Amino acid sequence: MKAFLGLIRWKNLLLIIATMVLMRYAVIESIIGKINVVLIEGNTGEMPMTLQLPWYDFVFLVLATVFIAAGGYVINDYFDIKTDLINRGQVIVGTKIPRRQAMMLHSVLNIAGVGLGFFLSWSIGYFWLGLLFLVVSGLLYFYSASYKRQFLVGNLIVALLVATVPLLVGIFEWPALYRFYAVKAMVVPDIGVVFWWMGGFALFAFLTTLTREVIKDIEDFEGDLAYGRNTIPVVTGILTARIISVSMVIITVVMLYLAWHLFLNDKITLIYVSLAIALPLLITICLLTFGHERKQLHNASRLMKIVMTTGILYSVIVKIILTWNLI
Repeated sequence: MKAFLGLIRWKNLLLIIATMVLMRYAVIESIIGKINVVLIEGNTGEMPMTLQLPWYDFVFLVLATVFIAAGGYVINDYFDIKTDLINRGQVIVGTKIPRRQAMMLHSVLNIAGVGLGFFLSWSIGYFWLGLLFLVVSGLLYFYSASYKRQFLVGNLIVALLVATVPLLVGIFEWPALYRFYAVKAMVVPDIGVVFWWMGGFALFAFLTTLTREVIKDIEDFEGDLAYGRNTIPVVTGILTARIISVSMVIITVVMLYLAWHLFLNDKITLIYVSLAIALPLLITICLLTFGHERKQLHNASRLMKIVMTTGILYSVIVKIILTWNLI
């Protein structure tokens, strides 16, 4: 069981679940709860909007996403046996879990994820949305089999796929909201602000994931070089890869404060962003600039994962601010 949980990266799967739950109940629910509508039926006056996608459909969405992500982790380890032996000294596939069993597990997880995705899409009246799950499943396979060996392509694919996780929640909530309020409300409410927030979280996820992928490539330089992978540090050199990573961290920090200045301007967000996000990012810059050992690169990668987590947890701050009208 321990080998299985390690193979599917259970901690990462929990992070995906937390992201989707927080996007729905901390961000979307809080934002639409500030939008008042007048329903056609009854004389209830203005009422705040509420979530309309049934909770069990949301569970299907989370399960579909988790199954496909887990399948992606399995196939990644399947194709990375040789490089992982060099970079980490140990592997799961081929030792604790047979290769054939790993491939079967990958197939089962993907069939379950894509199947649930199409079922959910059909249940909300947009069957074609199921193609999203099919495309993501295919991208994860070809990423492990081919794309991760190509210069920058693999990094961009992973970053884009991670960025879709918060967006998926909004994409599947919107049809239910529109279907209900287009019929029940006197005036169809504008919920565009929800997608601005979803886009902000997605952009943050994209930048931090892309940065972490480059740092991991620097950390795995020896194995990638040995097996001819055209990663950024292999193609451009480790120094250039470090410069790219540091530049992306700086861009992330600048964009965070720019977004705060243009759209929020509240002290709670400023304090949270400074302590929980910007400070770890600045430490990451120091590790990338002055660290020359593998351990320091590993710590930089771990810090980026912490930043990704604290970025997601900012959704809790959003809920507190909106619930208590603190802006």
